[in-house]
Amino acid sequence: MAEDPGYLTTEDVLDYLHINVRTIYRLISAGRLPAYRVGRQWRFRRRDLEHWLQTQRRARPAHISRRPRVLIVDDEGLVRDMFVKIVGAADWEPVTASDGNEAIDRIQTEKIDLLVTDLKMPGMDGLSMIREARRKASHVPIIIITGHSTEASAIEAINLGVTGYFLKPLRPQRFLAMAARCMGQPEPQVAVEA
Repeated sequence: MAEDPGYLTTEDVLDYLHINVRTIYRLISAGRLPAYRVGRQWRFRRRDLEHWLQTQRRARPAHISRRPRVLIVDDEGLVRDMFVKIVGAADWEPVTASDGNEAIDRIQTEKIDLLVTDLKMPGMDGLSMIREARRKASHVPIIIITGHSTEASAIEAINLGVTGYFLKPLRPQRFLAMAARCMGQPEPQVAVEA
């Protein structure tokens, strides 16, 4: 069955549906996503997935759309919490990662509309993470917010196609305006204090 082009592996479905693996397993166990067990692996019939997608589209009213998801990457919990508050006030969905490796995992398994990252982090630094993110999801706009800027990092950020580059401390309204432009969203009219 695995060799049949009409069947997809779990990895194929991750790319196909743009949802994370936990969501796929939840849908399977709830009997909402048609799947077939082959040994220890799951296989999915392409035509069943197409039918499932069509029923999901019909079930969702056209005027309701998904909230934009903003991935916030910073090793400092207080900074992540501040951005969760700012992003949430704009009625966007905040998603967090405490380091570059966790961020790359999220980019690979979840639909992300904007990546917001610090530069100086332990392990994989911000620029290394951005290079890897560009390989995994080149379409995702990126904003850097850092307290440790150098001319070299700013130039490299530009070369990597970073959309916005802010120095800490941050003015939330300027960030929200840039984030909205990056995602093609209207600028949120909210008062947020950092």
